[in-house]
Amino acid sequence: MRYLKTSEAAALLNVSPNTLRAWERRFGFPKPQRSPGKHRLFTHGEVAALRDALQEGLSISSAISRAREGLAADANSLVGALVSYERERADAAIEAALALRSVERSVEEVLLPTLDEITRRYSVESAAWAFAAHWAGDWLRRATRLTPPPVREVSIVVGDASRDELDRDTPYIRALELFLVRAGVKVLSLSARGVAGIGDAATVHRPNLVVVAGGHLDDDTVARWAYAIRLAVGPMPLAVYRRGAERPRVRATGTTVLPAGAGDAQRTLLELLESDQAIASSPPAAQPQVQRAARGSR
Repeated sequence: MRYLKTSEAAALLNVSPNTLRAWERRFGFPKPQRSPGKHRLFTHGEVAALRDALQEGLSISSAISRAREGLAADANSLVGALVSYERERADAAIEAALALRSVERSVEEVLLPTLDEITRRYSVESAAWAFAAHWAGDWLRRATRLTPPPVREVSIVVGDASRDELDRDTPYIRALELFLVRAGVKVLSLSARGVAGIGDAATVHRPNLVVVAGGHLDDDTVARWAYAIRLAVGPMPLAVYRRGAERPRVRATGTTVLPAGAGDAQRTLLELLESDQAIASSPPAAQPQVQRAARGSR
């Protein structure tokens, strides 16, 4: 993925940096990311798409609409490939998306919306969803494996409380794990069903924070899992992700209910890890408190 600084993007578009920033504020496009130093970084694909549209003599609003339509075609292409059960075509569609976007934006703007669209059209009981969910899980795990080793001195244990690969929450959980690993965080993902031996795993991993993700498992099960970790390594912040809108929104001390989007959830977790909350010890919580903390909302 090629990125452009503000000055480079403006030069490619033959406008001033101030004009580019004005377009960003007014239209939200091109949409930059932020470097570790908080500088704007534009994806070359978006800037090039806008440049091509402008060269056709379109107004800026029309050119942005044209560029966005071209980018939206990636999602339509992926939907078509998955509902036709064509793995190679799906691989090509996500690669085309990656040519214009970062991994994170490709997942948030193409892959996850595609999966949501398939469940809307066909339901989670359909063969189309079974194929799409399996393909997405494979792709997200592969992308995670290909990510360079963690660089941060922080780690997270994720307790997967989803049903299985066909759970609608599962791709969001895998996406969150991918985003965290790409941000340099060490992530250990385990089923929240596996209470036996979880203390040993936690002792080896020494997490700074625990996330319970998914809404399938009941509160008692995830409470036992989280409590076993606390017994092994002591109190630490707990976050819940996509636990289900039907559950009461009870927040115990040291617990954060994460946003439903994978990108927003990742950013919230990074803020927690960078704060004193993930490092300083908090008063030990009794098991009932952990049980209440396991209840969150999407």
